[in-house]
Amino acid sequence: MHRDPSNPRPLAQVPVAAHGHQIQDRHQTVLPDEPAEATEALALLLSNDSSGHLPSSVSELRTICAAHPQFLDGWARLGQAVYLEGDHLSAYAFARVGYHRGLDRLRRNGWGGTGQVRWSEAGNKGFLRALHLLMVASAAIGDGEENLRCRQFLIDLDPTDELAIAQQPPLTDGELVGAADLP
Repeated sequence: MHRDPSNPRPLAQVPVAAHGHQIQDRHQTVLPDEPAEATEALALLLSNDSSGHLPSSVSELRTICAAHPQFLDGWARLGQAVYLEGDHLSAYAFARVGYHRGLDRLRRNGWGGTGQVRWSEAGNKGFLRALHLLMVASAAIGDGEENLRCRQFLIDLDPTDELAIAQQPPLTDGELVGAADLP
């Protein structure tokens, strides 16, 4: 459906959430798969980790991110690893890289700030994992405003709430989460 550009919709009729985007349920964006070489390297790290969930080798994750700087899940996993080591500020920075690169990729794939981005789509997981970590790391460093903005953005992007964000109370400033709470 195309709108007539000579008859724009009044801005008052276009709701904008606190995170600065308008999420419409009839439009969904699915990001293309991450580069095979990068996902294979990450899968190998995950398979070598005893938990099978989070890689523990920060240096190997740094190598993957350096070789594949567009790899959203690499940035998210690197951020998770340093977060779990207690380096919350670096986790925040790595999450921010994945989040912003993800926004750029979403826009290149037709998102435009208005559609849903669901966890159930494999290509979206790196972006959503980075956004989730940005929420968690923001809480850890005491940036409550960013924590709440990211939380609401996650809820709005995927109303099926597969990450169970809406089912839990918002994180408080200084609150930390464990590995089991990271997707």
